[in-house]
Amino acid sequence: MTKAQHLRAILSLGAPLAGGNLAYIAMGITDTVMVGWFSVEALAALVLGSTLYFLILTGAGFGHAVMPMVATAVAQGDSTMIRRVTRMGIWLCLIYSVLFLPLSLFSEQVLLALGQDPDLSAMAQDYLRIAGFSLFFGLITICLKSYLSAQELTRAVFIATVVLVVLNGFFNYLLIFGNFGFPELGIQGAATATLLSSILLAVFTLVYALRKLPEHTLLVRFWRPDWVVLRRVGAVGLPIGLTALAEGGMFSASSVMMGWFGTVPLAAHGIALHVATVTFMFHMGLSQAATVRAGNAYGRKDVPHLIDGAKVAVAVSLVLSFATMVVFIAAPDALISLFVEASDPARDQIMVVGRGLLFMAALFQLVDGGQVLALGLLRGIQDTSVPMVIAAVSYWIVGLPAGYVLGVVLGFGGQGIWGGLVLGLGCAAVFMSWRFMRQLKTL
Repeated sequence: MTKAQHLRAILSLGAPLAGGNLAYIAMGITDTVMVGWFSVEALAALVLGSTLYFLILTGAGFGHAVMPMVATAVAQGDSTMIRRVTRMGIWLCLIYSVLFLPLSLFSEQVLLALGQDPDLSAMAQDYLRIAGFSLFFGLITICLKSYLSAQELTRAVFIATVVLVVLNGFFNYLLIFGNFGFPELGIQGAATATLLSSILLAVFTLVYALRKLPEHTLLVRFWRPDWVVLRRVGAVGLPIGLTALAEGGMFSASSVMMGWFGTVPLAAHGIALHVATVTFMFHMGLSQAATVRAGNAYGRKDVPHLIDGAKVAVAVSLVLSFATMVVFIAAPDALISLFVEASDPARDQIMVVGRGLLFMAALFQLVDGGQVLALGLLRGIQDTSVPMVIAAVSYWIVGLPAGYVLGVVLGFGGQGIWGGLVLGLGCAAVFMSWRFMRQLKTL
């Protein structure tokens, strides 16, 4: 393939994936915006609750392991392995959900132990005791999306996710504020809306997969374990989950440290984090497309194709990074204003803190995009264990301590904490890229 053909292929696959990721995360952003309109205290509690929820969600790498393994099986024409991998991926996602649900149900004590405000911790638990059940449906959706994406079937789920973003906003309108005769539930209304949306998306994705690819008979004798493939998916998925947990844990810990500075800095941090997450979804979609295409090339043992595809993906990543950096630096007030009512008494304080945080977020666009792309390429060739170690060292040995020293010890506050995030992500980007280039030589 020529470079132009690689570009068209990765964009045609990556655009729906990025759009689907963006639409999915837009549900959380909708919650943040609408809860922010309800009250700043509820917004701060939502930041705590949603941070813990997404930390648990990202720790399950088994659904993501399905993507490269199915992509390789597709390249090899092994339909039986496609079915086996997907089933056991769902099994592992369900087991994980059962094991980690109690962390949501009894989250108040966890947050108090982390030094958070008692009132905010109690409100966050109210949110998680409802939203925590979304874990089952969210992980099933991730697993099935990986199965479909590996076969380049992404548009229908993307469209469904967009529709559900609108429905989630409508559910929020009814349940947060008590419109049209519904009770005013505040943060618990946002949690209920999230649960309903997660259920609907999981059901649609499953029905679509069964009807689009009936030859794989995903649910026939679903109850029967396949221990060999279960171990294989677990071996690939566990490091993926731990890698994501290391990164998610770094951001969660940054939220905890921001909570030490008070409600306004925590709310501003939540806004900046959501804005940065939006741009990250584009990089994530590109990374997932790179995983599928690398997995296909790996299955065919076509190293030149793998190298050319990786070069094109890197070029696209750089363009995305510089474009988002310009937006963050040029229009911080417009972005922050989306999340806070003009009449809110804390608005001016949030704007001041938020501007500094968005400037730092602009700086780590480049390194964040670089590390997730390198990680996607490594997953495509099913190299997940060493990247896990790189992530753990980069995020927890470099990033978090640097953030603590800069933000707390040296007194730079939120900007110092985000400076540590930049260092951690930069370290990961450099060493994961080095790992991928080294693996190419062995292939």
